[in-house]
Amino acid sequence: MNFDFDYALQILPTLLRATVITFQATVGGMVLAMIVGLALELLRRSGVKPVVYATKGFVSFVRGTPLLIQLYFLYYVLPLYGLSLETMETGILGLGLHYGAYLSEVYRAGIDGVPKGQWEAATALNASRTHTWLRIILPQAVPPMLPVFGNYLIAMFKDTPLLATITLLELLGTAQAEAAISYRYLEPYTLVGLIFLVLSWPSASLVRLIENRIRAENRNGR
Repeated sequence: MNFDFDYALQILPTLLRATVITFQATVGGMVLAMIVGLALELLRRSGVKPVVYATKGFVSFVRGTPLLIQLYFLYYVLPLYGLSLETMETGILGLGLHYGAYLSEVYRAGIDGVPKGQWEAATALNASRTHTWLRIILPQAVPPMLPVFGNYLIAMFKDTPLLATITLLELLGTAQAEAAISYRYLEPYTLVGLIFLVLSWPSASLVRLIENRIRAENRNGR
């Protein structure tokens, strides 16, 4: 099958509009994942045993099951119990919860990397728990985590095609719909691959730039 440039140009605007949906789902999912990840880590450090065990169990369950199954559960099972969400809301929720479980481990590593002296200094100054977390611990823990956040953002972006399984026609889902109509698969899938590459490449370069800058700051700090 030869590549038909005229057909490719014809469907390109449709695919670009679908890219906006992919972008919205990725950004919304990442913002939710960062919030969920931090909340899970704080709950795990609460010291309340039932909360700690429940949090660890949730993280283990989410990390141990495929994202696809979780999306199916949110979209097809929850409505049976009276909780029905729009497709975009379900997609963002699924991505946010799934990656939030992974980011909780990133938060754990970043927070554990803060020197114990910082905690002791906050206690000696009689700083409140909120002030300690917001003004002392997190500002030191977050910067080293940024490259990892960037990597998970790219991974989430490449996982958005799974949203087509819950009828959210993002980029790949739109390409599949176009191919089903025209019975031409080369052009839609090639364009999808190129769009993913064009969007992922700068993101990966930005992550490497952040990593190099943090390494340089750490060397200068020493």
